[in-house]
Amino acid sequence: MPSENLRWETLEALKNSPKGKLNYSTDWVEKGEDLLAGCIEVSSLSPLSGQILKRLSPRPLLRTCSLTSCVRDTSPGLSEDAAAACGSLPISPRQISSPSSPPPVSIHAEEDEEKKVEQIKEAPVVCLSPDASVSSTPAISVLSPRATQMAGCIRMCEQKHKAKAKTELSLRQEQQERLVATVTNQESEQLKRFEELMELKQRKEYQSMRDMMEKETQESLGRQEKLREEHRHRTKILNLRLREMEQQRLREAELERQRQVEGRERHRAINAIQEEVLQLNQLLQPRPSTHTDPALDHAPYITRGNQLCSQVSEVVPASADGQFPSVEDLTVAERALQEMRSLVRGLQNEVAQAAERKKREQEEEEEEKKRQAELKAQQEEQKKNVVLSAKEKTKKEGLQTGADESTLKWYNALQDSANQCAQAFEDLGKAKDTQTKKLKMELQKAAATPVSQIANSSGSPLKEAFEKIDKLLSGRPVTSAGKTVTTSQHPQGLEFVRYRLAEKFVKQGEEEVASNHAAAFPIAAVASGIWELHPKIGDLILAHLHKKCPYAVPHYPQMESGMSVEDYQKILGYRVEDSKVEGQDSFLKRMSGMIRLYAAIIQMRWPYTGKQGPHPHGLNHGWRWLAQILNMEPIADTTATILFDFLEVCGNALMKQYRGQFWKLMLLINEEYFPRIEAVTSTGQMGSVTRLKQFLETSLRTKQISAPKNELGSAFFRS
Repeated sequence: MPSENLRWETLEALKNSPKGKLNYSTDWVEKGEDLLAGCIEVSSLSPLSGQILKRLSPRPLLRTCSLTSCVRDTSPGLSEDAAAACGSLPISPRQISSPSSPPPVSIHAEEDEEKKVEQIKEAPVVCLSPDASVSSTPAISVLSPRATQMAGCIRMCEQKHKAKAKTELSLRQEQQERLVATVTNQESEQLKRFEELMELKQRKEYQSMRDMMEKETQESLGRQEKLREEHRHRTKILNLRLREMEQQRLREAELERQRQVEGRERHRAINAIQEEVLQLNQLLQPRPSTHTDPALDHAPYITRGNQLCSQVSEVVPASADGQFPSVEDLTVAERALQEMRSLVRGLQNEVAQAAERKKREQEEEEEEKKRQAELKAQQEEQKKNVVLSAKEKTKKEGLQTGADESTLKWYNALQDSANQCAQAFEDLGKAKDTQTKKLKMELQKAAATPVSQIANSSGSPLKEAFEKIDKLLSGRPVTSAGKTVTTSQHPQGLEFVRYRLAEKFVKQGEEEVASNHAAAFPIAAVASGIWELHPKIGDLILAHLHKKCPYAVPHYPQMESGMSVEDYQKILGYRVEDSKVEGQDSFLKRMSGMIRLYAAIIQMRWPYTGKQGPHPHGLNHGWRWLAQILNMEPIADTTATILFDFLEVCGNALMKQYRGQFWKLMLLINEEYFPRIEAVTSTGQMGSVTRLKQFLETSLRTKQISAPKNELGSAFFRS
């Protein structure tokens, strides 16, 4: 703004003026010092002051004199104003030095004087105080009327300037007041706007706080509702858990009750076993009638019997402390009882043998040399009995059409034993409740799975399968398909496992060995080992084998009156389904597999057992089977097949066992029995006959029968 620019220029001019450079102190008044003491200067007139005064006043200039004389000699005609004006005019030293009249001034000089006067008007006026005039240097005093008039004019000019300055000052004050009023109004308006803005901000803050409080209230209500919902959900879960825990407690109580019942049963069983073991142990003690027999030593039996009694007694005290015996304890006691029974049977057999020997010795002493001669003749007759009997019967017009009486009696006894075993687990087989059915399936899997894994196995897998079967039959827990099962879980479990296990062994011969002849040896090794540890399994294996393959007896069943053709074919071993009989090739293949398995069993021993006793069903049964098959009329196609399979698998073992007698039997087959086979064989059934003929001719020519192809190696093969 213009006024503001003027204000700043005025302030800058005042700052640059001599007075603007004055020093000011607040303690000057207290000290009594003059405020303007530092700005007193010597007053002097300009050389052109005469011209200025001449132009201002028509009167002639007064004679000047020194300022000292002017001050000292005061004339009555000089007014105070003139004196003041005179004192205020500066006088140059040149004028002081030349008191003569001023030189003439030209027109140009006068114009210059006028300009200087104007400058003097604008220049600040310096007023000298009386004290300062006294102490200052001498100055010029104007005494003339013109000087007085000039002083008055100067005074008037100064007043005009003062009035003009006051007017301008008043105008500037008015401008400043208006400016201040404008600024005040603006500031008041701005203050109002600011207050309105602050009020709006407060309202907004209040509104936001209210919204926030409402939002928090809603959120709090939502959280409360969520907490109530969670509380209801947790309450529901807790109720469910309480019900589950109650059900679990009831189940556990039922299991505990059942466990106690089973534990008490095991306790009673262990007590009964201990009582029987102690009774059997008394039977091991020597009797007066046998004590004097030096050939019979009771010490090993007594020692082992005492060990078994101690073993059982170690189990009983653990159950007498309020705890029930475990299944393992019962198993240990049962095995101890079985071993004790075996010891008693062994001792009884030895006692019987000793008595027989003693009786024989007495008879030998009575008969002396005659008895010795008869015994020698009987020994020679036993060696040649089989060959001579077969040779004599072949000279007759015909052979037997069925098995002899003793063989049929043995066959029927085995079938009766198998039927009794099947009846023993009849309740388990016909069970309808889910738990018993599940146990039945688990036991069947545990029995069948290891047997299925035997084919073409050796080493660790074969031992593992054998151990699983042995554990299952011994009542120990076995893991099958991720589940643990024992035969003690059901009273009929052991009989069921025995029956199914024997059935599975025969089925492996019927299916696996029929298609893979080398599989007969690992299966036979495991079967003979299990047979040796668990004799009942052997009887069941023979019963199932004779039922599916009567030629393994050997037995040719006859058709009875009233019997249908289908039933008779089933007895002969054929499969009949929906009144359809299987083909001859399939039938011969199955019969061949079972005969090969039987021939392998009678010569195989389980190599990892510590027992060195006789084979439970050894080569003597193979010799008996071969002699009986030669005493029976051959059947077309069947006899040639089973005879070839049996000799191919078991011929090498029989050759090593019986030597010369075996070759006599082979010669009898080739010369007298083979023509009978050819006589009953038709043209379309010559395949098996041709194989048998080549085998007989090669064996008799080389006097050697090669060992069968046993993929397990010689470690498993014992002749």
